[in-house]
Amino acid sequence: MELINERLIKEEKYTIGNFSVNGKILSNCLEDKERIPFVKIPGDTAIPAGRYEVVLDFSDRFQRIMPHILNVPQFDGIRIHGGNTDKDTHGCLLLGWWRDGKDWVEDSTICNDILMDILNRAVTRKEKIYITIK
Repeated sequence: MELINERLIKEEKYTIGNFSVNGKILSNCLEDKERIPFVKIPGDTAIPAGRYEVVLDFSDRFQRIMPHILNVPQFDGIRIHGGNTDKDTHGCLLLGWWRDGKDWVEDSTICNDILMDILNRAVTRKEKIYITIK
């Protein structure tokens, strides 16, 4: 399974992209600001562009099974989870719908529930899951 976060709008404190699953847009995505390569501010920097494996595993912080993006350079515990603003990300990806000119996404819980259903089916089929950030 291929997930893609295509970054489109880069603002002062956040980045908005289109999030797709196997080539079909599921929602928008809000994340922290993209910074020049190899510059990381903890909790305030978007993950580096690239392709990463995604697994579903238990998050101690959120106390549930969630998508976990593996082997991100200089990052630990990167997840795809609910939230609305850059203050909710800490380097993670937040799914939801962005409205032009807003600094937040909405319907995050709905979008994440849809993604979890898709990912659970992929895991049942024993498919590998990857995300490309571009």
